[in-house]
Amino acid sequence: MYKFIYIEDCLPLKEQLIEIFQAHNLMGTILLATEGLNGTVAGPASGIEALFQFLHQDSRFVDLWPKLSYVPSPPFKRMKVKVRREIVSMGLEGIDPAEKTGTHIDPKNWNELIRDPEVLVIDTRNQYEYEIGTFEGAKSPETENFRQFPQFVDEQLNPKEHPKVAMFCTGGIRCEKASAYLLEQGFEEVYQLEGGILNYLQAHQPENSLWNGECFVFDERVAVDEQLQPGSHTMCFGCRHPLSEQDYQSEKYEPGISCPHCFDQLTESQRASFAERRLQMELAAQRSQKHLGTSEET
Repeated sequence: MYKFIYIEDCLPLKEQLIEIFQAHNLMGTILLATEGLNGTVAGPASGIEALFQFLHQDSRFVDLWPKLSYVPSPPFKRMKVKVRREIVSMGLEGIDPAEKTGTHIDPKNWNELIRDPEVLVIDTRNQYEYEIGTFEGAKSPETENFRQFPQFVDEQLNPKEHPKVAMFCTGGIRCEKASAYLLEQGFEEVYQLEGGILNYLQAHQPENSLWNGECFVFDERVAVDEQLQPGSHTMCFGCRHPLSEQDYQSEKYEPGISCPHCFDQLTESQRASFAERRLQMELAAQRSQKHLGTSEET
């Protein structure tokens, strides 16, 4: 869920949200900033309902509606409510999606739009997310973080050469700022997928989908498939990079220690630390106890 709306003082709202989390067994993260609210939360249905009853009593969030999915076990282990400068970090002043953003396209109309040869389709997510899955014909900015997106636009896009641009991201929030930035730079027709990839996958059966691969998500599932079920990827403890079946076959892959993406960058001290952690996890499993680090890589 997210909403770009001016919040003069985030601290009272933060304290109220913490109380809701604690009272209803909710886990996950909510970010607050003067520009709005952004969060991913998990818990029992009654707890989610209580959260939105609280939010909808506030005139600023009366039209805030979440994108919902269901999982058999909690995807988060902690509760966090943080106050930040931005609810999605682009690092630029003056980009206000509450004032101006791209045209939202319903998932049911998305296929027709991106099949148009005059439309440049851009995946606004990071490169590692793009590699796990993306839409047919989509261009990657090849970024490591969203703060690099404006540089990609400045160096590789041109309003005269790319008059029609369609963008997408996981849940929609990055596109709000990305499309606002493109409009500021003079791009005439800027479109964005309403509700992001997750909303699209809910709206389309695989046989009608133009999505290829899995979709990275920021929780313990790592990625979901086209049915929004946990996918085949896990997470490397060393570098936090998603791992595929191909990565597991690499000689540089050691569970709990390294993967092909970080093997050459790890120091001996880091290797030793990760190896000790793996040993402690194995010992805890033998005692039928849960090690604190178990959830980091499954």
